[in-house]
Parts: sequence; C-alpha cells; structure tokens
Amino acid sequence: MATDVTTHDLMLDGNAVAGLLADLFGADVTVVPAKCATCGEVNAMGALHAYVRAPGSVLRCPICGAVMMRIVQTDRVTRIEMRGIAYFRFERSNG
Repeated sequence: MATDVTTHDLMLDGNAVAGLLADLFGADVTVVPAKCATCGEVNAMGALHAYVRAPGSVLRCPICGAVMMRIVQTDRVTRIEMRGIAYFRFERSNG
C-alpha cells in the first residue's frame, strides 16, 4: 500500500534545526525575531517552517511560505543563503 507524502508531512518547526543554527551562530537563535523579506511578517526563528529531508535545510515563512534561509553543509564548507530574511534582531545584555 503506497502512502502519498505531502509537503506538509515533511514540515517541522524551526526548532528542528536549533542545534545546527546554534553551531553556525554561536548561540540559541530559535527565539531571535526574523523579518520575512517577502511579506514583512516577524517571527521567531523557531516558528519558521523547517524542511530538512533534502541535501540541506530550508526555513520558510509560516505566513507566506517564502524561503527565508537555506543551509547546505558538505565535508568542506557550510553555505548559508539568507536573502529571504530582511533582518535578525539580537538583543544585547547590559553586562
């Protein structure tokens, strides 16, 4: 019996790539707000839709579905494309 897999079945939330993002940015960025360059919606990175069953990871806006970030790792390099993110907003501590 064949089972049809939909795109929604492959979707996780951004927390699924929390470890990868922490390795890349040196901190937990799942709570960092990111603005979608397509629709302007602001969401925490952990709220983005993650697709990880490909050669890389793709994070999409949960509102409009636009690709916000692509991450591909090989043995030699990590490539990060973030043209779908208008900005990240990191809060600084006063200490």
